[in-house]
Amino acid sequence: MTSPEMTVGDLIDLLSGCDRSAPVRQAMNPFFPMAHRLAQVLQSVDETDRTVVYLAEGRDEDAQLGHLPPEVAIELTWQGPVQAPPRRPRRRAGGN
Repeated sequence: MTSPEMTVGDLIDLLSGCDRSAPVRQAMNPFFPMAHRLAQVLQSVDETDRTVVYLAEGRDEDAQLGHLPPEVAIELTWQGPVQAPPRRPRRRAGGN
């Protein structure tokens, strides 16, 4: 990308290598990564009279699909790879 913002052309280029039958999802909120269904693509103008395209999620209850898969959040660098802490031996009844 040559500009700080992704353009429609950049998006088309990135999507051209993807499976055309795959559903489109939007990853949101790096601090609480969630996956959302896209429902609309809207073109408008911003306050500087520049054309802008918006990708919007649906209004349905099931538009938010749940947590983003960890491997996607890692690939987006929203979180680092995490390993489970080492397990401690369990205590037994009777205090041992």
